Amino acid sequence: MKVKVNEHYDFNVEINNDLLSVNGSEVSIDSRSLANHTHVIYKNKSFNIEIVTEDKTTKTSVIKVNGTLYTIEIEDQYDQLLKQLGMDNSQANKVSEIKAPMPGLVLNVIVAEGHEVNKGDSLLVLEAMKMENVIKSPTSGIIKKILINKGDKVEKNEILIQFQ
Repeated sequence: MKVKVNEHYDFNVEINNDLLSVNGSEVSIDSRSLANHTHVIYKNKSFNIEIVTEDKTTKTSVIKVNGTLYTIEIEDQYDQLLKQLGMDNSQANKVSEIKAPMPGLVLNVIVAEGHEVNKGDSLLVLEAMKMENVIKSPTSGIIKKILINKGDKVEKNEILIQFQ
């Protein structure tokens, strides 16, 4: 797993049976779970650790260690594999622009720059092969720039609208 602490420190953590390894070095700790916290002894020092908040969907937690708060983000081997394949959730819903799916004529521009749209909202009407096609937003966001006007002829893959 990759563990990020306070969006600053990165650690590679491996847990194999009861062995804990951090950045390739074996770490020996003694821990006891108590009612509302865990007591850990590491290098002859005592630490009281309490989970303040935990979000299992984003794999983030806020923990308190001896009274100091830390934000922890965990990325397991599956998250890392999805990121390598370009399929991670953080990028899945981010769309920066709308391109023309086909050549055609812009019949109507429904939105304006600065307009906030939701996923599925109609953005513009494009006529192609004598059919009107309503182009809908694939994501929620704010319209940054509209690069076309009513009556413009557009080519396939031409950028029509940019999101912030």
